[in-house]
Amino acid sequence: MDNIQVLGYIGALIVGLVLGLIGGGGSILTVPLLVYLLGYNPVIATAYSLFVVGTTSLVGTYKKHKKGLVDFKTGLAFSFPSFAAVYLTRRYLVPNIPETLFSFENYTLTKDMGIMIFFALIMVIASISMIKDNKEKVVYTIPQAYYKTFIQGLIIGMITGIIGAGGGFLYVPALVIWANIPMKKAVGTSLIIVTINSLIGFIGDVQTIDIEWSFLIIFTLISIAGIIFGVFLSKFISGKKLKKSFGFFVLLMASYIIYKELN
Repeated sequence: MDNIQVLGYIGALIVGLVLGLIGGGGSILTVPLLVYLLGYNPVIATAYSLFVVGTTSLVGTYKKHKKGLVDFKTGLAFSFPSFAAVYLTRRYLVPNIPETLFSFENYTLTKDMGIMIFFALIMVIASISMIKDNKEKVVYTIPQAYYKTFIQGLIIGMITGIIGAGGGFLYVPALVIWANIPMKKAVGTSLIIVTINSLIGFIGDVQTIDIEWSFLIIFTLISIAGIIFGVFLSKFISGKKLKKSFGFFVLLMASYIIYKELN
């Protein structure tokens, strides 16, 4: 095992840790790790990310549920439109994106670059919603109309299908802002959505690319160890600090990806 692989497996541990702490962000680490450190192209990296994040989130969902921090009704309401959008996007849209998206004089925007830049821009939007100080909202007892949840889930599902993310970094703010769920419960609830979205999205990828199963399973098992530890640590961190830290982390990673792709 060379030094690059060792660093990759250390990264896998951190991926799980992040998922356990904030209910998202696993793909924010997994995709850049696979692309920039281990040399996978973005399409394969985003596919592997779906499997790693989905499997790891399944364990995290169980751990959070034992602590009473999963709202299954809201989570499943988001999941149904989302997993359909993720599957269709990974199965049909991503494989048919042209290899060259844009070309002008000596500059060419490739499919791989486009996926990574789009990934980073979505991360920036999500980070801003988590960093800014929102005034205390009135929490309504009337649940949000299901058609709104359906549309929100459909849109986020399509976005996460393109970028190969579980969507936790989008679902956490969505659950906090739209569904009025407290931060820590939003973190737990997001994990069930991430699990369903990621694993069903990965099924779409299995039909179109060759999977290096030995590497993927080892990477995933290490991530699972990380999420178990992350869930344990999360009980010692306040929801407010968790939200802001999450936002700054996402913004930092987005800036790095944009820098790497444009240089």
